[in-house]
Amino acid sequence: MNAPAVSVVVCTYTEQRWDDLVAAVASVGRQSVRDGAVELIVVVDHAPALEARVRHNVSGARVVANPGARGLSAARNAGVAAASGPVLAFLDDDCVAAPGWLERLAGHFAAPDVVAAGGAVVPRWDAGRPAWFPTEFDWVVGCGYRGLPTATAEVRNLIGANMAFRRQVLEAVGGFRDGLGRVGRVPLGCEETELCLRIGAAVPGGRVVYDPGSVVMHRVPAARATPRYFAARCWGEGLSKATVARLAGSRRGLAAERRHVFRTLPAGAVRALVGRAPSRAVAIAVGLAITTLGYARGRAAPGARPASEPPRGAAPPAPPVLGARPRFARPVYRRARSAARARSGRPPPS
Repeated sequence: MNAPAVSVVVCTYTEQRWDDLVAAVASVGRQSVRDGAVELIVVVDHAPALEARVRHNVSGARVVANPGARGLSAARNAGVAAASGPVLAFLDDDCVAAPGWLERLAGHFAAPDVVAAGGAVVPRWDAGRPAWFPTEFDWVVGCGYRGLPTATAEVRNLIGANMAFRRQVLEAVGGFRDGLGRVGRVPLGCEETELCLRIGAAVPGGRVVYDPGSVVMHRVPAARATPRYFAARCWGEGLSKATVARLAGSRRGLAAERRHVFRTLPAGAVRALVGRAPSRAVAIAVGLAITTLGYARGRAAPGARPASEPPRGAAPPAPPVLGARPRFARPVYRRARSAARARSGRPPPS
């Protein structure tokens, strides 16, 4: 295969999503980019039986095991270490990319100041959208929500199911932070938010672009369309936002959330009441209350910084120089890269 222009990383962890994974891989296989080839990396997160099944049944992909801690952040870092392209795109294993998804996403990197780009994540409800479920809370099921830009615009952070980064920037800032993000079915998140904030601090003038025309469809099973899951995900989001605020500062870490709370949610509640949908207005109020309580609980919880956070007083890393060959920023990358090379038979770098 020619040197890839884009590498697509799909992380997976359970055989219960096998059909979804097969559909996701097939949708990547239908993608193309104007200036080169597309490389597909499937990362299996601590599931040996699933790894064997993927290796035996999925063609056209490099399959790697996550050598780090269990969880989505470490799995994505393993994908970064194994990939070869200068642009790395991430697609969830329960998403299907629309035609033209990757070419449109990758096209934004023609601008030298674009460090990351992402697109729309549209829910595909197995049992139909519940009447009470507000679009302002579609982030609960990992999708785009009312309040995001409706045209291409610069944003603070991207949605994890549909995002891409310059490889050199990802490596220079150390990739996704351990201790954040989903582990199995635990409904935590915000690892992509924290990463985008860290990139913004490390690359002055770098732009993060959201393009709603670059679309993926995200399957939402019936189990995630319940009040119980809604409440659990809101609580987990509050806890995750508390960690992000602790790492990035509440001013930077919660700026977009403040706009959503004080503008989008009140407008959504009024729209629901005017439209005679009081259950949606109640869901907005309850979701906000639970998320706020989760945030308060996270901020009040004792405990040290995540293990990967630099010690207080340490000098910040030098900003990456776009166009320069990056060096791995953290040991987890070196370990994952060595493991990937050993599995593929490639010699170590000189």
